[in-house]
Amino acid sequence: MIDTVIVSGGMIQKDFALDFIRKIEEERKGKKLLLLAADRGLDFFLETGLVPDIVDGDFDSLSGAGKAYLESLDHTEIVRLNPEKDDTDTQSTLNLAIRRGAKNILILGATGGRLDHFIGNMGLLGYGRQKGVNVILADAQNYICLVENGHIIRKDSQFGKYVSFFAAGETVEGLTLKGFKYPLDHYRLTTDNCGRTVSNEIQEEKAKILYEKGSLLMIMSRDLK
Repeated sequence: MIDTVIVSGGMIQKDFALDFIRKIEEERKGKKLLLLAADRGLDFFLETGLVPDIVDGDFDSLSGAGKAYLESLDHTEIVRLNPEKDDTDTQSTLNLAIRRGAKNILILGATGGRLDHFIGNMGLLGYGRQKGVNVILADAQNYICLVENGHIIRKDSQFGKYVSFFAAGETVEGLTLKGFKYPLDHYRLTTDNCGRTVSNEIQEEKAKILYEKGSLLMIMSRDLK
């Protein structure tokens, strides 16, 4: 279960993000959800009325309204970073969340816009795994994460219609998909040959993902009407 949400400064669909956060809060049944703003991600909180628990960044890209809002936050922890640093604002905020005990971290506003930022944010999935935490990137069309052997998806709670799989940096050996429209049995998935694992669909009540070796990236996606 997601325990922490980081809002980054990339492209973000406000209605989707706000609804997603509210859904997570409902699923947590009263347990505190930690909300963090990574630099320009603070604009999302300004525009939606949510209040972050922590704001982290060098704030060099904040709008004038965002800077005024930052100074008005009386009960929010503010971590000010040096603009000349060795990581991005989003990675810095992720590290802060990990230090505070986060285990399942959703990052919003990490996709779209500049491709270099998006690729850097994709790298946070593997970085999180090295740190012993689960990191998820999401936007209105995509839910992106690394999945472990034995992962189960319930059809009634999947993110979107389509489920795709990719080898994340190394070959995935013995990939088996059960409960999908297009099942697989001990398939060898490589980084340069993923045509068979794109746009699959869950057919049964539960779908199960098994593999023997490697790092498996899953993207659940949907088309926008």
